[in-house]
Amino acid sequence: MGLSDESLLAGLASADPDTAAAFVRRFQGRVFGLAYAILGDREAATEVAQEAFIRAWRHGAVYDARRGTVATWLLTITRNLAVDAVRLRRTVPVDPMVLSALQLPSTEPAPGEELTSPAELDRLRRALDRLPAAQRRCLLLSLFHGLSGREISELDGVPLGTVKTRIRTALVTLRSALEVRDD
Repeated sequence: MGLSDESLLAGLASADPDTAAAFVRRFQGRVFGLAYAILGDREAATEVAQEAFIRAWRHGAVYDARRGTVATWLLTITRNLAVDAVRLRRTVPVDPMVLSALQLPSTEPAPGEELTSPAELDRLRRALDRLPAAQRRCLLLSLFHGLSGREISELDGVPLGTVKTRIRTALVTLRSALEVRDD
């Protein structure tokens, strides 16, 4: 079909099966690709892509060409759904202050692994406690929760550069306090 994107969207909105199929064929690669790029999971990306097309079908009648192209409109829907899916998949993080108050686990070492003594763990705990709260929080969110600098920035409402500086300063301070050398 050589129809314009707007014509295909109108056909989708009016539930014309041939036009709806052509609409999906035209955009499915871009929609799935964007969802996959955000989610990194094929199954979740497929679900988001399907929901994006359902939303386009439900809301196609309100599309306004003055606000952007059909592709931009559909990809914005996809992006918003994918970001929501990421938020829903994320586990609820434990406050890093609670983590720092917990005893660090001491388990039997794996073969070839050095044993960390209780005294060394206590020394690490004291060094962490001496860090400023903001530095400790950023470091713990990064190390224990695996959050990226950008995620910590959004969570705490501070600039990304500030988060990176806090983590770097905390690591340098811990290195110095624990007398770690590059041997």
